Amino acid sequence: MRRVVVTGIGVVSPLGIGVATLMEGLMSNRSGISRLEALEGVRGLRPRLGGVVKGCDGAHIPRKYRRSMTAMSIFATVAASEALAQADVDHDRLSHSRTGLCLGSTLGSAYALQDFFGHYLPATSIEGIRSTEFFKIMNHTCAANLTQYFGITGRVMAPSAACSTGCQAVGLAAECIASGKQDLMLCGGAEELHPLTVGTFDIIQAASTAFNNDPESTPRPFDDARDGIVCAEGAGMLVLESLDSAKARGSQILGEIVGFASTADPSNLASPCPQSIAACMHSALDDAGLSPGDIDYVNAHATGTVLGDAAEAEAIGELFGARPSVSSLKGHLGHTMAASGAIELVACLEMMRLGVIVPTRNLATSTYACSLRMPLTLERGLFNVFLKNSFGLGGINTAIVLRRYDDRD
Repeated sequence: MRRVVVTGIGVVSPLGIGVATLMEGLMSNRSGISRLEALEGVRGLRPRLGGVVKGCDGAHIPRKYRRSMTAMSIFATVAASEALAQADVDHDRLSHSRTGLCLGSTLGSAYALQDFFGHYLPATSIEGIRSTEFFKIMNHTCAANLTQYFGITGRVMAPSAACSTGCQAVGLAAECIASGKQDLMLCGGAEELHPLTVGTFDIIQAASTAFNNDPESTPRPFDDARDGIVCAEGAGMLVLESLDSAKARGSQILGEIVGFASTADPSNLASPCPQSIAACMHSALDDAGLSPGDIDYVNAHATGTVLGDAAEAEAIGELFGARPSVSSLKGHLGHTMAASGAIELVACLEMMRLGVIVPTRNLATSTYACSLRMPLTLERGLFNVFLKNSFGLGGINTAIVLRRYDDRD
């Protein structure tokens, strides 16, 4: 099995466009959450908040590609372009059969579905439906659009595992490289925010509703006053390649993926199980050949739900005790769904590089403070090994272990 390293990262998030903007926002404790006019007119909907991307219209993308894209494909294209530029991947390398793509979203575009059925349902007619509409609706729309835009000819995969998607896509891409099937993979997750996304979590009683007039005070991961998820959008993209490939190209190595696990919890579609979460993290550690004592930081999935945060806190405490620092970035970003794992992995790589741990925003009082080490301010030091959690509805648990690259290894 070959070693897998990261050589490029890119982000579009509610904090802005680009990795530097993301990190500036996280380190200055900014919130990307605001009250959304688009949610005001939806009957029966209680939440009024979300994390939206601003200033990313994709106008620079040629029309022949842009006409089959919606916002999430545009977000992914912009984030991927940043990652590829950092990794210095040229067109010949990108279009080579040994270069692939693994990119997922929760669904195809909900906006495209709305347009499609807006035409179809009133008169049961397909008249007026554009020929490009299906390419926006299909579940692998982001992967297909980036394949066309970047001219990718290698392996293309489009996992869809709800909020585990981005993390799972990175792990699957790493396995492709480790097993020798591909030399380089562009991977990550993307999401666009539609009122029905917010509505779905409201229906299952998992959305934040108590802070509609104070958007920056929610979500509140691990906090005793947490009351649910705040939905958001964006994209996170990473360039992975084999260590041999990165060395041959003289690439800057940002970190190494040393462990990955994706496990299922069949006990409940919506309620997480602490034992299943702990088993997933343990499996990722086994894959990395590491023990719990090797982990310096756990980047928690923690979305701000009462049950989800409690289950994850119990699992982390059971496996790690109070040794590693633990925080969630959802308080800054909201929950970017399929994009969350990838965006937060990018942030983890930057935190490792900068020697800093970003604390959980909106964490004031927590029952878990006595069992977990959860910093309330920026924590600085040398951090070598991170574990990143992502959990999706349907019982899909995912964990990735990142390690600082040491060229002496």
